[in-house]
Amino acid sequence: MVTERVAAVGAALNRRLSSLTLEIRSRLASDIEPLRGDERLVQLLGASVEGNVDSALHVLQHGIDLDLVEAPPAATEYARRLAQHGVAVNALARAYRLGHDTFLRHGLQELDRQGGEASLLSAAARHLVALTFGYIDRVTEQVLAVYEDERERWLQDRNTVRAARIRELLDGERVDIAAAEAALGYRLVGSRHLAVVVWATGSVPPDGAMSTFERFARELAECLGCRALPLFLPHDQVTAWAWLQLGREAPDVDTIRSTMCPSHPGISVAVGEPGTDVWGFRRTHLQARQAQAVAVAAGESAPVVTAFREVGPIALMCADLRATRHWVQDTLGRLAFDDDQHARLRETLRVFLATGGSYQSAAAMLALHRNSVYYRVRKAEEELGRSIDADQLDIEIALKACHWLGTSVLTEQA
Repeated sequence: MVTERVAAVGAALNRRLSSLTLEIRSRLASDIEPLRGDERLVQLLGASVEGNVDSALHVLQHGIDLDLVEAPPAATEYARRLAQHGVAVNALARAYRLGHDTFLRHGLQELDRQGGEASLLSAAARHLVALTFGYIDRVTEQVLAVYEDERERWLQDRNTVRAARIRELLDGERVDIAAAEAALGYRLVGSRHLAVVVWATGSVPPDGAMSTFERFARELAECLGCRALPLFLPHDQVTAWAWLQLGREAPDVDTIRSTMCPSHPGISVAVGEPGTDVWGFRRTHLQARQAQAVAVAAGESAPVVTAFREVGPIALMCADLRATRHWVQDTLGRLAFDDDQHARLRETLRVFLATGGSYQSAAAMLALHRNSVYYRVRKAEEELGRSIDADQLDIEIALKACHWLGTSVLTEQA
């Protein structure tokens, strides 16, 4: 009877797998600061949580021997990425403790909800605690071993010293600039820097990603007329950071889009704004990472190149996509529906407002007849439920958020 009752709890929780996973992920990202900030890590955290919750529920439902349990692939990959990013191991261990706490609380609540004799409930609760603790104990041991192995390997990498110097610069620590320039082989003072973030999104195999990224950075530097080699740093297995020393000419983002990226399929690029000296070195990198956050949030709809100059305000919205989605929905109403018809209306209205409310200019940019633009603008106002003159600035920002962030801020029709 005890095992059947615990199996029933597992079955009930399995029906709420998505919401339970989301709650655990949100708690971990909220309560453990080192797990916040990098959108790609947060997404991988979600996959790790889902894998562990699903595995634990199988243990409860089917009485799987804990000695046969193996950590889910997403969980071991997440441990590797944390090691590569220099996140302390205690953050990983705490994530499993907090995840266990949330999971167990839901399990005990479900046990109470099902009801029954006190003696049976007590025995089932003890069994539930023992099983979940045993699962966490075994899986934690496995992922911590993976973390330690990866951390040791990563620290032995040929770029370790360079990475340490760069992180000191990015963290704003007081460093010997001359010594840093000598170690990096890169001029910091008196230079204009352009930071780029490059990551794999398609056919680039992980074991060949770094050579591909470094080759791209060098070709980009040559394309933009840089006299020195770029400063290149692997960030993790699928991401790299680079800084280019610019001349007097401003970089042309369209050049990167049209010339560089077609010759390097399977990668995406985020670009900061040029900055001078050490302060500019930090700032342009921060902007490139914020632009990357926009691209990652947009998913498959993201362009190959995302420039901070185009998405600056939107990048700030990525810090809380849930709140952004609610604001977009409140601002645009039915116009935020995720379908082709409303997408056409949103894009027409976005371009119309961007051209200063000119039907003729918007028609030229959209390759439409002026009357078609007029019709779509009026139709968009109907979906908004008000005139665009009422709060034009909010509408423009919300439309721009939809344009860059795509489905992550749109609404499914009921």
